[in-house]
Amino acid sequence: MNVTAPVMSESVAVIPPYATMLGFTRYVTRTGPAKATFVGGLRRARERRSGFNPHGQLVKALKADIAFRTGGSYLNGVTDLVKDRWKPLYESVSAGALTYLASLGDPEQVSLAQTRDAVASVGPLAVKINPHFGLRYEDGRREAVRLHFDEAPPTPEAVTATLHLMAGHMDQILPNAEPVLVDLRRGVTHRMDPAVKPSDIESWLTGEAAAFTAMWSTAAA
Repeated sequence: MNVTAPVMSESVAVIPPYATMLGFTRYVTRTGPAKATFVGGLRRARERRSGFNPHGQLVKALKADIAFRTGGSYLNGVTDLVKDRWKPLYESVSAGALTYLASLGDPEQVSLAQTRDAVASVGPLAVKINPHFGLRYEDGRREAVRLHFDEAPPTPEAVTATLHLMAGHMDQILPNAEPVLVDLRRGVTHRMDPAVKPSDIESWLTGEAAAFTAMWSTAAA
């Protein structure tokens, strides 16, 4: 007992600051005390290694419709495949997903491309960059796609942070691709604003990451 108790205590204390891209971009949209509360929740989830993705079946259906060029047949049927508790969610998101699928144009001109996750060092914070899939067009264009499922549209801050984080690691994610964030409920695609200076975004995110890291350490106390 005298040996194991200190080891257990130390293992909790040294959990390093970490966020997924979704967690970090949700954090930067918060203000005041809500930031610290949110970071504390992320740390506790990290300690418990908890987490559940309710959108997995929908992502698979969308990717299947793109890969097999089936025009939405998988998306039209996916709501019937999930548990009753998730049906309202799938009903509210699948219509926008069909709109997005149609916006890709001729199904024969677009296909899936393999993407890889990356880990970004944003100041002192490790952030996992994880797009949902990649696209390859017949004209040579490529896109790395991250999906937004929330009921509210993504804020400008969330859009900017997500696209910047992906763009900075595109050599690992999908070389020569453009990052896009798709607001799936509304079928709207967001792209980088060429008028925004990357250096300004980098400074902003580095400051946010430093504050996140400090709150993460405070949550451990």
